[in-house]
Amino acid sequence: MIALKRCQSQVGKKTIHSMENSTNPENECITYSEKSEKNYDALNTLQLISGKWKILIMKSIAKSCPKRFGELRKDMDSMSQGTLTTQLRELEENGLICRKIYAEVPPKVEYKLSNLGITLLPIISELENWWQDYSLCIKNK
Repeated sequence: MIALKRCQSQVGKKTIHSMENSTNPENECITYSEKSEKNYDALNTLQLISGKWKILIMKSIAKSCPKRFGELRKDMDSMSQGTLTTQLRELEENGLICRKIYAEVPPKVEYKLSNLGITLLPIISELENWWQDYSLCIKNK
């Protein structure tokens, strides 16, 4: 977590001074701890769910679980079958979804969120809330 603090001189900290014509409304200095600068946890998390479709796929699976490939394909109507397959494979490799294959003809495959995937749902929801707030803020400038 990046620690944001008002400008103060402390050992082991870097201070980024805001400029007079800054967009920072309070014209504050923002301080980041050295340790935080090298911590890529947030970036790594975003990388797991980055891509045009991964969040939408996870939300679709969460709405009605388990979900078959054909159902996902209908939900993602503008996505090609190959792209869906690739995105599902990446989500599975990253441990965010589980795939269950049934030995029948025709083959039946179901997808569900893993326990780790379920823990991402509130984070995705918060990202959506943040975007709505951000959009209103930018729109009202």
